[in-house]
Amino acid sequence: MKTPWWFLHKTPLAFLLLPFSLVYYVVSRMVFVWRSMFAYKSKRGVICFGGILAGGVGKTPVVRAVAKMFDSPVVMRGYKKSAKTNNVGDEAVMLANAGIAVHVGNRKSNVILLDKQSDKTPIIMDDGMQNPTIKKDISVLVFDQSLGFGNGFILPAGPLREPRSAVNRADAIIVIKNTKVKKNFALPSGVPVFYAENETIVPYKQGTKMVAFAGIGYPKKFFNSLTGTDVVATRAFSDHYQYTDKDIQDLFDLAKKKDAVLITTEKDWVRLPKSVQKEIKFARLETKIDKSFFVWLKEKLNANNQGNG
Repeated sequence: MKTPWWFLHKTPLAFLLLPFSLVYYVVSRMVFVWRSMFAYKSKRGVICFGGILAGGVGKTPVVRAVAKMFDSPVVMRGYKKSAKTNNVGDEAVMLANAGIAVHVGNRKSNVILLDKQSDKTPIIMDDGMQNPTIKKDISVLVFDQSLGFGNGFILPAGPLREPRSAVNRADAIIVIKNTKVKKNFALPSGVPVFYAENETIVPYKQGTKMVAFAGIGYPKKFFNSLTGTDVVATRAFSDHYQYTDKDIQDLFDLAKKKDAVLITTEKDWVRLPKSVQKEIKFARLETKIDKSFFVWLKEKLNANNQGNG
C-alpha cells in the first residue's frame, strides 16, 4: 500500500485513529510476549538490524554493508514471497545481487539450519526488531533523519510499529543523515548513536531529462535525492509495488512525451520484467556508515564471544 499521508503529520484523521492504535499495540504486545516464550538461541550469534517505523528508513544498504564486511548470511522474511511466482522479494534480490547468501522465509527455521553449518560467522537478521522468536546478540535500530518518528503515533494513526521507548531495547542506533531533519527527533542518551550518509549515483549524464518513478515506503525520499538533476516528471507507487505491463507502457509513453529517459530505485528495478530492465536504469544508492560503528560492532562481537566462551 501507499504510505498514508498522515503518517508524518499530526492531522485530525491521525487523532481519530488513535483508539485503533491502542488496540494494535495491545494485541501486538500480547503476540510478542507469547512468541518470545519459544525464542531460539543461535550458536553463531545474531546481529539484528531493524526499525520501529513501517518501512522506508533505508535498512537494506546498511544490512548489505555489514553482511559483506563479515561475509555473513542474511535471514529475512522476504516481502510478498511467493512460491507460485518464484518471487523472493526485492530486498532479497538486491542483497543476493551483491553476492550475499540470503535465506528467505521463516527466519527461525533458517537460523536453525544455518547453525548446522560449520561456518562461525555471525548471522544477520534483517528487520527483526519485532520478531522475538530468535534471541539477538546485538540489535541495531536504523532511522532516517528526514522521517524521525513520523508523527509519533503507532499504527494505524502513525508509522510506528511500537512506542518510541522501544529504542531502549537497541544496543546501538544508526541514523541516516539528511538535509532535512524531522522536528522533535530526539534519541536517548544511553544508546550509542552512529551516523551514515547516502549518496545517489545517477547513471545518466548531467542535463539528461528524466522521468523518475518509485514504489517504496517514501517515494519522495528518492525524488528529493535527485535534486539538482533534470527530473521533468515523477510517479509514485505503493511500497513493493508489482508493475503491470500497462504501468510500464504508461511510463514509457510519459517519458516519450517529455523527451526523457526513465529512472527508478534499485529496489524497483529488480521488480521490473527482465525484458525492460535494459531500457530502464536505476540510481544506485551508496550508504557510507561511520567507521566508528564497525569498530564498536567488532568490539561488541568479541565481548559476546568471550562471554559465551
